[in-house]
Amino acid sequence: MAKRLILLLTVLLVLPASALAATVKVRVEGKTQTLFAPTELTVTAATAQDALEQASLAGEFYYHVTVTGFGPYVDQVGRYGGTADSGWVFKVNDVSPPVGADKVTLKDGDRVLWYYATFGPQGGPPTLVVKPTKKGCYAAQALDDSGKAATVTGLVFHIGSKRTIKGNPNVDVCPGPHPGLLVRATATGAVRSNAVK
Repeated sequence: MAKRLILLLTVLLVLPASALAATVKVRVEGKTQTLFAPTELTVTAATAQDALEQASLAGEFYYHVTVTGFGPYVDQVGRYGGTADSGWVFKVNDVSPPVGADKVTLKDGDRVLWYYATFGPQGGPPTLVVKPTKKGCYAAQALDDSGKAATVTGLVFHIGSKRTIKGNPNVDVCPGPHPGLLVRATATGAVRSNAVK
C-alpha cells in the first residue's frame, strides 16, 4: 500500500510539470556570435527559463542563474556574464515579457530568443528577424522590446559565410541561387537575426 501511495504521489507531482510543457523553438545569440541554433531548434519546455535549460543540454553550453529577492535571473550564458549596462535577456514571440523567465509559461509554437544585450537610454537593442517572402527572396524586420518595428542602420544580409548584400528593413532581397546556404541579417547595434534557407 505504501509503495502504491508513493507511486501515485510521484505521478501527480510529475504529471503537472510535463502537462505544462510546450513544443517551442529556441535560439541563443551571444555577445559576438550565435551560441545555439541559428535556425532555431525545437525543444519541449514549460517556461522561457526551461527553454534555455533545454538549449543548454542540447548545445552543451554553460549558463548560470542567480537567485535574488526579485526571483531568479540568468546572469551568464557561455563565456560572458552581465555588467552594469549589459546582460542576458529574452523574448518570446519577439516581445520582452515584463516578468522573469521562470514566470513565462510557454505555449506550443512559441519562439524563444535568449540574447546578450547592452542597454542604453532607450532600453535594449532591437532584434532582427528574417523571413522568406517569395521564392528565393527574404525580408528582415527590426523589432523593439514590445515587438514593434524599430529603426536600424547598416542592414546587411549574409548568404552563407562569404556573400553579403546591403538591404533595408521590410524590403525584399533576392540573392539568386544559393543552394544549401543559410541567409541571415545583421545591422548596426542590433541583435543578429535567425538564419533561414
